[in-house]
Amino acid sequence: MSDTPPPVADAPKSRTVYILLAVFFGHLGIHNFFAGDKKAGLIKVLVTVLTCGIGGIPMWIWAIIDAVNVKKDANGVDFN
Repeated sequence: MSDTPPPVADAPKSRTVYILLAVFFGHLGIHNFFAGDKKAGLIKVLVTVLTCGIGGIPMWIWAIIDAVNVKKDANGVDFN
């Protein structure tokens, strides 16, 4: 018999915070890191930095599309 407690589900994250991060810091992928999607966040950071900011424009557009369409975090938990 094990004394290990059962895994605890992640608390839902705020959709409002996700949207605000996407609008203001979307070109850096901060909203993706907030939602747990490290791969997409890293892509946005690298594209923006490696293009000296010029790539930030399409990354910001991608972030706005994310803000409208994404309803769950990377673990499949609905935003509240």
